[in-house]
Amino acid sequence: MIAFAAKEIDVGEWKGDMLAVGVTEKDMTKDENSKFQNSILKNLDRLLGGLLAEVSSEEDFTGKSGQSTVLRLPGLGSKRVGLIGLGQSASSPSAFRGLGEAVAAAAKTAQANSVAVVLASSEGLSNESKLGFASAIASGTVLGLHEDNRYKSESKKPQLKSLDILGLGTGPELEKKLKYAEDVSSAIVFGRELVNSPANVLTPAALAEEASKIASSYSDVIYANILTAEQCKELKMGSYLGVAAASDNPPYFIHLCYKPSSGPIKAKLALVGKGLTFDSGGYNIKTGPGCSIDVMKIDMGGSAAVLGAAKALGQIKPPGVEVHFIVASCENMISGTGMRPGDILTASNGKTIEVNNTDAEGRLTLADALVYACNQGVEKIVDLATLTGACIVALGPSIAGVFTPSDELAKEVFEASEISGEKFWRMPLEESYWESMKSGVADMVNTGGRPGGAITAALFLKQFVDEKVQWMHIDLAGPVWNEKKRVATGFGVSTLVEWVLKNSS
Repeated sequence: MIAFAAKEIDVGEWKGDMLAVGVTEKDMTKDENSKFQNSILKNLDRLLGGLLAEVSSEEDFTGKSGQSTVLRLPGLGSKRVGLIGLGQSASSPSAFRGLGEAVAAAAKTAQANSVAVVLASSEGLSNESKLGFASAIASGTVLGLHEDNRYKSESKKPQLKSLDILGLGTGPELEKKLKYAEDVSSAIVFGRELVNSPANVLTPAALAEEASKIASSYSDVIYANILTAEQCKELKMGSYLGVAAASDNPPYFIHLCYKPSSGPIKAKLALVGKGLTFDSGGYNIKTGPGCSIDVMKIDMGGSAAVLGAAKALGQIKPPGVEVHFIVASCENMISGTGMRPGDILTASNGKTIEVNNTDAEGRLTLADALVYACNQGVEKIVDLATLTGACIVALGPSIAGVFTPSDELAKEVFEASEISGEKFWRMPLEESYWESMKSGVADMVNTGGRPGGAITAALFLKQFVDEKVQWMHIDLAGPVWNEKKRVATGFGVSTLVEWVLKNSS
């Protein structure tokens, strides 16, 4: 773990391996003698005998987002000074998370043990902004440093041990915020590693074991109830068990509950995550280019966000809120015991489903999970699922689709996402599209046509939610995976934690 500290010292006096300065394009303006006008850069440049101004001109470093330059120096407290571009202006948490990630990349290259970060311009920032920016820098650094090397025969461990944040204040409030950033970042890393784990390692049993570990680590506030196939059968979860039927790996229904150790409960919430540890598509097997069967270990990305949030909340321990974390975990495989196209399943609320496509299985597992969540007496439910390719077609790889009949719940979650910096977009729940989901023999089919596939999937889930409960469905099929780096992102964890805290305060 990295030790974070907030300090108020002159940048020239800081001692360590690397001093990183976050600069906007405006900070980089120079006077007619090619000298910096910004006081922090002017001071550093004076200590370096004009080297900083020279290098930034020679390398055409203008402070654009994504630019960085690092100098190795004798004679200063810091062995290296780096300039990291923030673009025209920086005012959002995601910009400062990006700064943290850039600092992590520079620290890796320099094999630095100790790094300090300072903003060239921090005057005029409110106390709240300073707290938010410091915590975004800290979490960006942790996430930027993280490399999942568990399955590599050889790997280098990052050297970075300490990060000092200079010029954004000091004191207990800021220290608490940095601790919070650390808790959430480690939960995001946990979520990433769950999604990265291949299906031969992360079976439904292994996912249930990870959930049980969270409960035992935070047993003062979290308890676990893991249901076997037999117990699910007693609860009449025919929809979920239909999906699980083909696999040799038995299903496990995961239920964690967070309750503060004291004080009244003001809000009862549920987070429901899709937990398909592998999805072959079943008899409607995934074939052809773009079917992505080789990355179908990511089909439990929703459950990773939910369990990551549980881990963070176990550490943060917010008062006044009870949270249920629910995952109907299984594999969608092919065998003589598996469900066939055309089979009719009965969900735990008594509704019947004609399975016209075995590869629309996530919604079948979520149906019983949502009924179970409503039975816990919660007021609000957010479900997260890598549900449809249609959502990626609509919103691209980095934005999650949000479906909810409740404007109030939408407002809460979008406010949480502004703090987390994760990207969401609200989509329509167009009731007239339900026509395509009607069956001749059962209450519904499980897929409509290709048009509006993410919307009809959301409308299907709505059939299993009590009307008195505020409900939101998040389709995170795109942003859960970074295609370029071929690794998981940990998407969803930080927004869920922020949302729960909003309901706690």
